[in-house]
Order: sequence, then structure tokens, then C-alpha cells
Amino acid sequence: MNHLDIVLRAVFSENLALAYLLGMCTFLAVSKRVDTALGLGVVVICVETLTIPINQLLYEYVLRPGGLAWAGLPQMNLSFLRFLTFIGVIAALVQILELAVARFAPVLHSRLGVYLPLLTVNCAVLGGSLFMVQGEYDFSESIAYGFGAGLGWGLALLAFAAIRERLRYSDVPAGLRGLGLAFIVAGLLSLAFSGFAGIEFRG
Repeated sequence: MNHLDIVLRAVFSENLALAYLLGMCTFLAVSKRVDTALGLGVVVICVETLTIPINQLLYEYVLRPGGLAWAGLPQMNLSFLRFLTFIGVIAALVQILELAVARFAPVLHSRLGVYLPLLTVNCAVLGGSLFMVQGEYDFSESIAYGFGAGLGWGLALLAFAAIRERLRYSDVPAGLRGLGLAFIVAGLLSLAFSGFAGIEFRG
């Protein structure tokens, strides 16, 4: 499969936030400011790009049925440990990135608050690794998919934050202010991204 095709499908037609509605808690909570959304988007791109290929290697050579054939254990099947293993890898990478953000971008770290460490259990981050297994991607394809999945979620968050910032200056009916209007905007963005479904991104 073409790597550019994988990236573009992960960004548009298979967007984790707008096609599968994953990570919506963080998506709604951190989308009030564009600069905060941009910072978290970059962090998510880094997390997805690093954890998905690492989890692919672990699944391919340890967890999947027959994965331990190289160790003389072809009958071993540890696939039941994939959730625990994937979350462990994600937790380690998020911890490292949180320390880096706290060291080099303390203002962003304070704005993200609890939502940065909560990326450990964010269903969008875990979902990327699970979709990698479902798509049967090899190592290089998993890198492309990880980057595309993170980029797609980050772009959706950034677009959502930009729209919400503009809506602050709009005359919105009282009953729709806050999360009500946010859900409507998220639904419209989801409809817009769903228009890419079925399009082949092949060169």
C-alpha cells in the first residue's frame, strides 16, 4: 500500500476524531484556544508517530499468534496482552513528552493541565495502535499511519479551536452557548470530513 495513501486516509477519511469520534473529551476540553490546541496537536502527532511503530514491533514479534517463532515458541499466543502492552508503551512515551513540555514549554504545560498526562488513556491514542493491528500494517506503514493519525487528530482539533474562538464574538442564542454549540460545530466538521470517504488517495 502506498504510504502517502495511508497518511491521507488517516488524516481525512479515517480521521480518529471526526470519523471515529475518539478522544472527544480532550477534543472538547482543549479546543478553547488555538495556541493550546496547536501545542496538544503537536504532542499527539509525536505520541502517535512513536507509539504506533513501537507497538507494531511488539505485536509482530511478541504478541501475535506465532510471533515468538524466532524464540522457538511458534505455538505461543500473547495477543490477549495487547491492550496492557500498548497502554504501557503509550504511558511511557507520554511521561517522557510531558517532562519535555514542562521543561521547554512551561506555559503550554500549565494550559494543558491534566489533559497532557491523560493522553495515556486517551482512546484516540490507543485506537491508533488498535487500528494499526486491524489494518495489518508493516513497520514502515505503521510509521506513516501513526503520523497521519496524529496529524489528522491535531488538524481537527486546530480547526475546531479556530472556529470556537471566532464564535466567541458571535450572537449565539443563550440555549446553545457552551457545549451545545461546540457539539453542533463538531458534527458539522465530522460531516465535512466524511465527504472524503470513498476517495482514493493514490498517486
